[in-house]
Parts: sequence; C-alpha cells; structure tokens
Amino acid sequence: MAGALGHGWRLAGDLRRLARHGALRPFESHPDVPAPARLGARLLRLGAGAPAEPDFAGGLKACGPAAVKLGQALATRPDLVGPDVAAGLKQLQDDLPPEPWARIEAELDSALPGGWRAHLAEIAPEPAGAASIAQVHRAVLHDGRVIALKVLRPGVEAAFAEALASYAWAAERLERLGCEFERLKPRQVIRSFRQWTETELDLRREAGNASALKEAVRGEPGIAVPAVIWPLTTRRTLALEWVDGIKLTDLAAVAESGADRPALAAALVRGFLAQAIDKGFFHADLHQGNILLAPDGRLTLIDFGIMGRLDRRARVYLAEILYGLITGDYARVADIHFEAGYVPPYHDRLDFATALRAVGEPIRGRQASEISVAGLLDGLFAITRQFDMPVQPHLLLLQKTMVMVEGVALSLDPEVNMWEVASPYVKRWMRDELGPEARAADSIVRNLRLMAELPGLARRFVRQLPPDSAAPPLPPLPPLDPPRPARWPWLLLGLALGAGAMALLGG
Repeated sequence: MAGALGHGWRLAGDLRRLARHGALRPFESHPDVPAPARLGARLLRLGAGAPAEPDFAGGLKACGPAAVKLGQALATRPDLVGPDVAAGLKQLQDDLPPEPWARIEAELDSALPGGWRAHLAEIAPEPAGAASIAQVHRAVLHDGRVIALKVLRPGVEAAFAEALASYAWAAERLERLGCEFERLKPRQVIRSFRQWTETELDLRREAGNASALKEAVRGEPGIAVPAVIWPLTTRRTLALEWVDGIKLTDLAAVAESGADRPALAAALVRGFLAQAIDKGFFHADLHQGNILLAPDGRLTLIDFGIMGRLDRRARVYLAEILYGLITGDYARVADIHFEAGYVPPYHDRLDFATALRAVGEPIRGRQASEISVAGLLDGLFAITRQFDMPVQPHLLLLQKTMVMVEGVALSLDPEVNMWEVASPYVKRWMRDELGPEARAADSIVRNLRLMAELPGLARRFVRQLPPDSAAPPLPPLPPLDPPRPARWPWLLLGLALGAGAMALLGG
C-alpha cells in the first residue's frame, strides 16, 4: 500500500506540473479519455495559470529528466497520445543546464582507473552538450588525439529507477481498464522505454551500438559514424573520436559550406534504408541535432542511445510493404499484413486493401513538401483502430524514424521525394533477398536443417517401440553380401537438393 501511495503521490505531482503548462488541456475533451480522467485534468488546471496553448516540452522538463525521455518515447506513439500531442512532443529537445564541473570531475576520477589525468592531457570544463542523462566534453589524449568524452550525470540512475517504477505502476492500471488501453499496450510502451534508458544508463551499451552501426553503414557513401575509443569507455563514460562538423539544425551554416544539399538528402535516406532494411539495425533518433555535416562532406551520426532492430522476417515484410505502397499494389500490402498476423483473420482483406488505398493514393507521385505527415499518420492509425491491429512497437519506432528522416531530408532539399529515392533501393534489395537464387538458398537451408533433425526423430521413434519381450524372436537372417561403401549421405543430399528444386519450381 505504501508503494502505491508513493507512486500515486509522485505521479500526482507530475500531473500538476503538466497542468501548469497547459499540457493536460487536450485530454479534457478527448472522446477516448474516460470521463473521470477528463474531469481530473480540468481540476488539476484550476488555479495553475495554465497557458491557452499547451506547452508539452516545458511541462515535461518541469517533471525531470525521466519525463523528458518518456516524452521523446511518446512522440513515437501518436496512436496513444494523439497526433497533436505527438507533434508537440517532437519539439522536445533533450538539453538541460550542465552539471558543475567539480561534480563531473569527481565522476571521471571515479570511473577511470587512476583518475582522468592518467588518461587525458586536458579536458574542457565547459561541456559541448548537456542532456538529461549525460553531458559531453571535448578532451585530448596524451598522444594528441581529440575525443568526445560522454559522462553520466551524478545520481541519474537512482532518479530514473524511481520514475520508471511509477510509470510501470501507472501503465499496469491503465491496461487493466481494457478496451482501447488494452490494444495500445501501455505496459509494453514502458517496457520499451525502460530498455532504451537502460542502454543509455550503461554507456558500454551505447558504445556497442555505435560500433555495430559503424559496421552497418560501412561502404555506404555519404554516411559516417565516429569510432569508439574502447580503453576510455566504461559503464559511466563513453569516448568517441571527435568530429568537427556543422549540426543540421544550423541550416544557414550548411548553406554557407557549399554542400550539395540534394545529394545530402538522398544520402541520408539511402543510409537509413541500408541500416533498417539491409542490416535490421538502425539509428532511431535521427533528428537534426544528432547529424553533423563533417568537413569531408559526409553526414556523421552521433548519439546512439536509441536504436531499432528488425529480424529478417520483419525486414522482408517491410520491403514488400514499401514496394507495394510505391507501386500501388495495395492488395499485396494487405496480404502481407494478414500473413504477418498484424490484422486479425476475421477482417476482410479487400476491405483492408481499400483502406490502404485511401491513405496511399493521395501521396503517390507527390513531392514530400506537398504531403501532410500528420494527415498520413492520422489515416494510418485510423486503419489500425478500425481493423483491431495490435500495436507493433518495433514497427512504430521504425515508422517514427522514417518520418524523422523524411523531415530532415526535406529541410536539406525541399524538393526531395522520399518515395522516389527509396524505390530503387527497395527494388534492388527485394531482387537480392527475394529473387529465385535467394529462395533456392533458403529452401536448401530449410532442408538441411530438417536432415539434421532426422537422427533425433529416429531415436525418439525407437524409444517408443515395445520391448523385445513383447514379441516372439525373429528367425535368423541369411548371410549378408560383403559390405559396400555407404551411399546414404549422397542420397540425403540428393533428396535435399531435389526438395529445394521442387520448392523453387513450385514457388
């Protein structure tokens, strides 16, 4: 009971802070919000001097760093908070006043064996950037290399642990209400949020993300990821090579650099597709502040706390969905949704295809500047509600990142059309991954796996046979001919190749 009271008191305080910034106004009249909650939102605003225009970013910043991170996560869920709230949350910048240098220096001396002076020739006391979880300082190694050293804020783990416990408590009670809350899976949202924050609170995990992403974009022209300096990377510190670049938030400086902005926009889109579709591992926080234009003309990605993952099956479905939308084959897109289990089988496929057409046709062939992303998302989420589609967090994260990438690309080149840039890449990937050769290889692998299971199946069959005493002994067998070389391995290989060929011809 004491725990419940503690969670309730903490959340009530956060709700009051949100009310002071007008951030609860949209929920006062929302039809999907239960009547008691609508009344509570109005009561919390009384006497708070709330502005007429909701300030979501200001309200969440007043609630602390965990709320800032939760707001960034909820920006990916317009189906949960509504498109207007999600649009406001996208403006939430993860920047806070820096910690005093004395406290950061103590953290460095504790995290690095022998203290920071044993590893660094110098470090700038003023941070290059300060976020809710950590801040970054420019430093110089004893060999003269310049690095970016990220340090966790003191006490941040305990603050996040308390906040996450309260959020999980609230999400569980919301989901118990059933109906729309059950479909939207708030507990799953908080679980995903916990995974993100756990990654960001252990900077070794972020270092692993950076290293894996560097491998994923290797060979992709126009995209770069800084290298990890592993000897200075610990749970509380992350060291990366320093990149002198222009943040894409400073478009005037990008223009003055003389960079080919349409080429940068296309490189960004292709680089994201290489991560998501080709490797199944993508940077999921690609806003302008996390992308630098380096002196060599490449776009350098930074901040690797939030990453997305897709297995091969999900990537194949994604590629087919994208290709179907690009080509207008809505029947195929509908089939993919049903085959993947995204749409319950009691719905009609043709109805679903028609609903997709109503959303997809208005954007085909149009410039990105002519497409309302908010309207597109509203149409897509209306379909998810109409057809009882359970929320797929990994696809929502991917969708949010695609919209973010499109927005950054549009800021670089107002004439960019993400569909046109994506089309040849998706077609090539589908040819390589879904063509006859790929299907033949998949069939051979499946049959070889089946062959590997045959000995175990045989042993289980023999164990189920009756004991020797259950039947009369068999007469002796006649003498055998001299043994011949075993041919069963070749027979099994022939059967596997034959099955693969039949599967290929049948497909």
